[in-house]
Amino acid sequence: MTLSELKPVQARSRFIVVEGPIGVGKTSLARRLAESFSGALVLESSEENPFLDQFYRSGRRTALPAQLFFLFQRTRQLELLNQSDMFSPVHVADFHISKDRLFAELNLSADELELYNQIYDKLDFDAPTPDLVIYLQASVDALMTRITRRGFEYERAIDRSYVEKVAESYARFYYDFDDAPLLIVNASTIDPVNNDVDYDALYRQVRRITSGRHFFNPAAAVAFA
Repeated sequence: MTLSELKPVQARSRFIVVEGPIGVGKTSLARRLAESFSGALVLESSEENPFLDQFYRSGRRTALPAQLFFLFQRTRQLELLNQSDMFSPVHVADFHISKDRLFAELNLSADELELYNQIYDKLDFDAPTPDLVIYLQASVDALMTRITRRGFEYERAIDRSYVEKVAESYARFYYDFDDAPLLIVNASTIDPVNNDVDYDALYRQVRRITSGRHFFNPAAAVAFA
């Protein structure tokens, strides 16, 4: 029996966030973790954003409505989390609310960003602090391959230059992130979503972390053994 088939006696983390750039596999990993922890899922639904396909095709012209849709969706999800069944041992989300500003700063013009910030500051919501953030990193080549493979209609117009900018923004954001315990995962050469060995090793690491910054790169460890 693998670790992914075992149910924990008691989960250490009550709120786990899985983050990373487009195509890195955060939603799929969040699903596996929630199942392993017998926890509840908190998922954003990109396919519900009516402006997203237009944004990927036309860029800045529809950036503001696309960004505001995500902002309202994410804050609503967090409000539901605060009202949810707290008897669930773990809640696992595939987004961190801080990433909303990350994308706003990347995609909006100066005037649009000022308006976005005014709206954000007036929203009345209490964002829970994660007990653990799992940041999935991957090369742009890996991200483009996975985006193509999963074949979402609204992602067909994504170009490589945009994925590069998103990946760079994530790397800068998490470079000095210290708002919560952080696990940085090299997801270029491992597949914790479809490979049980990779997932079990990652799951074991997740259960151990209670504080600090950590790195998960088993492929590198094997290479230098």
